[in-house]
Amino acid sequence: MTTITWWGLMWCLLPIALVSGIYFIWHGKPSEVLISSARMVIQLVGVGYVLVFLFDSPSPWTSLAVVTLMLAVASWIAIRPVRGQPGYFQPALLALLISVSFHLLLSLKLVMAAETWYTPNLFIPLAGMYLANTMNALSLSAERYHAELRQGNPVAQARLTAFNAAMIPQINGLLAVGLVALPGMMTGQILSGISPLIAVRYQIMIMAMVLGCSGVGSAILLWSLRNTPLAHTLKPHQPQKGKEPAAPDA
Repeated sequence: MTTITWWGLMWCLLPIALVSGIYFIWHGKPSEVLISSARMVIQLVGVGYVLVFLFDSPSPWTSLAVVTLMLAVASWIAIRPVRGQPGYFQPALLALLISVSFHLLLSLKLVMAAETWYTPNLFIPLAGMYLANTMNALSLSAERYHAELRQGNPVAQARLTAFNAAMIPQINGLLAVGLVALPGMMTGQILSGISPLIAVRYQIMIMAMVLGCSGVGSAILLWSLRNTPLAHTLKPHQPQKGKEPAAPDA
């Protein structure tokens, strides 16, 4: 297995510098790229040390505490497009909790037959992948649902349109995998020396569970939003009958 050194990792500054340069030349904000890249490095190095500690001292309570924190953060990020609107956070939290918990149980106990469900090197990475993908689906569905209601579309139509929008990345991923790209988990396993045929099985599980998490989570969110104030107050626009526009003054 090839090990990446810290000095070798310095070459990753080159693509960051290239993108920042494009922002600068086109009078954009290169600070966004620089700050987000710095945060990425700090967050990943920090979580690396945390995971080393968790792997050395596995405990159901620490694993649950970490995933609970991830759940809260994912719920807050999921409603970012509609954060100024009331009534979205609790449905997002409920949708993530139910959909991710169900698919984690399905993955760990039935597909992988893990003896200990809280094993950190299984529980936390799977929870992270499921939460991240479901979070993105919820963001898409919440934003589109709110936009459709603002346009005066009925709740049922807004719900279907939002669900379709949320599932576009998942459907595209299923169609493209193996033909356009090798997913990250499969690529990482292959680079670490695992047989591609074994990596394929894990990737099939991940993609099926992510599809389920995204679909179930979006459905729960959209179902929970049916009674939001906006769904009751906004009605489809109907032209007024029997009224002609006033003629301009001569």
